[in-house]
Amino acid sequence: MSQQDFLNGHFLIAMPALGDPNFHHSVTLICEHNSDGALGITVNRPLDDIHLLDVLEQLELEQQDPAIGEQVLFSGGPVERERGFVIHQPVGNWEATLDLGDELGVTSSRDILAAIAEGKGPDRSFVALGYAGWEAGQLEQEITENAWLSSPADPRILFDVPPAERWREAARNMGVDIHRLSGQSGTA
Repeated sequence: MSQQDFLNGHFLIAMPALGDPNFHHSVTLICEHNSDGALGITVNRPLDDIHLLDVLEQLELEQQDPAIGEQVLFSGGPVERERGFVIHQPVGNWEATLDLGDELGVTSSRDILAAIAEGKGPDRSFVALGYAGWEAGQLEQEITENAWLSSPADPRILFDVPPAERWREAARNMGVDIHRLSGQSGTA
C-alpha cells in the first residue's frame, strides 16, 4: 500500500452483517495505519458504569468542576482495556498526540487529563478505554471481505451526534443508508 492508501483519520463503519460483538454496529476512528497494521478507537460504545471522575481519582487529579467528572467514558476496543485515549479538538500541544487532521487529535498522555481536570483542556474531548488493533494486512483483508465501510472522519459525528446514532450517521454522511445494505458480499 502507498502512504495515500492508509486510513489514518478515517472512520471504519461496521457493515450490518459484521457479527463480532466487539464491532457490531460500531464506528471506529483509525488513529494509525501503516504497513505494520492499524490501531483504532471505537467511538460509539459508552460505558455506563465508569465516568471520567473514576480515572481522575485513580490518577490523583482533582477536578475543578464536578461536571467534568460526570463525563461518560467509551469502550475504545477489546485490546488493553485499561489504557486510556483522549479524542479531542483542537489538536493542541500534548506529550503523546497523533494529529489526525481536521484539528482532530488523539492523546494518550497524562498531561491532557490533568488539563481537563483543571478546566484547561481541549474545547471538545472524550475519553475511551482500550483500542482495536489489526496486524499487517488484516484490516485490508477485512475491507475486501465487506466487513467495513471507510470514510474520512467527521468531527461533527464525534462531538455533536449522540453515541447511539453515530453508526447510522457516519454511513449517512457518505450517502449510505446502512439499513439498506445487504449482508451478502461478492466480487464482479
